[in-house]
Amino acid sequence: MKLTVNGHEAYAYTGGRPLETTLPCLVLLHGALNDHSVWTLLTRWFAHHGHAVLAPDLPGHGRSAGRPLESVEALGAWVWQLLDAAGFAPDAQAALVGHSMGSLIALEAAAQAPQRASALGLVATAFPMKVSEQLLSTAREQPGRAIAMVNTFSFGGIAAKPSYPGPGAWLQGGELALKHRIQSSQSGLNLFEHDFRLCDSYARGLEAAAQVRCPTQLILGERDQMTAPKQTTALQAAFAEPPRVQRLNAGHSLMAEAPDAMLRALRELLGA
Repeated sequence: MKLTVNGHEAYAYTGGRPLETTLPCLVLLHGALNDHSVWTLLTRWFAHHGHAVLAPDLPGHGRSAGRPLESVEALGAWVWQLLDAAGFAPDAQAALVGHSMGSLIALEAAAQAPQRASALGLVATAFPMKVSEQLLSTAREQPGRAIAMVNTFSFGGIAAKPSYPGPGAWLQGGELALKHRIQSSQSGLNLFEHDFRLCDSYARGLEAAAQVRCPTQLILGERDQMTAPKQTTALQAAFAEPPRVQRLNAGHSLMAEAPDAMLRALRELLGA
């Protein structure tokens, strides 16, 4: 569906069903140089099992217009503006789930409006989510090479069991094509460098975690080379209520590598 948020058109995938704002809301937030398509399986399952689901393209990504926002804090506020634009009541609650960069946005949104966050799922998360200067400089000077590097680091193995999006799908090739498509969508802006600098500069993670008041679950990849599980120790300790932690047999791209396990983990979080 298409919405208008802050004067710009925003696209959100609703799982193939019309959005019903009276149902429990679930928001799925993608990571750097991605779009809503990384959530397709999960969006469709929850949309057909009693949820109003929004998997938006973040500003300046995919089908959402405008320039990308300049901070995780601004994107956290944008999440609630998206719900308002979709027609939810001003005090309506939503479960927030984010992957990688999206996990920082979900965390920040839950901290900005703790009374509105009903559950929080942080997928392939870390704090601080620092990016090496070598990768940042490569992203700036040779973005194609940097995309190839990140794509290699995003998967736990060369091949995964055929499952999602379909038997015989080449997961690494699909992810590489998606990143190149998103990178080319912004004229005059290196979106790859922009997104990674957003992750690198976010400093409010521990403060935000302390403000969260809803059930929280960390879903981590055992073989994640981008955001290793050990990088969540301080974050876990910052929550007022200890979060549940699940480790899946996958790398950074958990939704593609471990789709069934991801679905089970989110069903447990949402009681679905």
